[in-house]
Amino acid sequence: MKYLLFCCMEEKKLETISRSQRDELMDETRIYCEELHKSGHLLVSNPLEPVEMAVTVRVRNGGISLSDGPFAETKEQIGGFFLIDARDINEAVQIASKFPSVRLGSMEVRPVVDLEK
Repeated sequence: MKYLLFCCMEEKKLETISRSQRDELMDETRIYCEELHKSGHLLVSNPLEPVEMAVTVRVRNGGISLSDGPFAETKEQIGGFFLIDARDINEAVQIASKFPSVRLGSMEVRPVVDLEK
């Protein structure tokens, strides 16, 4: 079954750690992703640009409304995503718990609906 993992953290918190700590976090993440890819668990992953680059689109009464920033005011922002294949939610949670970024933020684990069923 496929699960989408949303990597969430306060962007400002990431800015407070040193460059070497950020580099170490990225290296740990890259190594873990390589392991997950080799085991067949990791299907796709990508980081996202900072939240300042986001645009939220709404359509109301036939008109398009745009606003800068994320869809909701939150302390944590989605910084990236990982599409994984896991046998069940328990395995998906175990995989998510080993990402280095969860030490600074959180990882939302959400099952992907299989529209081909």
